[in-house]
Amino acid sequence: MAYVSKETKAALAPAIRAVLKKYGVKGTIAVRNHSALVVTIREGALDFIGEANQFNREYAERTGQRFYPVTDYYQANPYKGEDAYSDPTVGAFFKELTAAMRGDIWYDNSDIMTDYFDTAYYLYINIGRWDKPYAYTGVMAAA
Repeated sequence: MAYVSKETKAALAPAIRAVLKKYGVKGTIAVRNHSALVVTIREGALDFIGEANQFNREYAERTGQRFYPVTDYYQANPYKGEDAYSDPTVGAFFKELTAAMRGDIWYDNSDIMTDYFDTAYYLYINIGRWDKPYAYTGVMAAA
């Protein structure tokens, strides 16, 4: 059963904060319902919204669907591969952040074929919030 305590969050927080600082990003760390570790990114020098829009646009063109732009906030996929991003810095950031969020204690023994889910805890990465959008402070923000 997925479970994460305040103590686990406190133990993982220094590594998570180090990754945020390394990439010039500000964020918060929280525990949701004792089963999920949540990192909410508030502002930073990486263009997460632009990266998400580029991915969504390419996906829409490839599949013949309508493009829906991301404007203020979204929930990033923590299981997405590093090379799935067009900006290698964004990919490296997510790779290091998820590694820091997992630490040494995270495991995943789930077997979806038998409807069996066994993981240490769930990971959520929020880029902005519905009431406080992500603030991009990089070079392109001024343009």
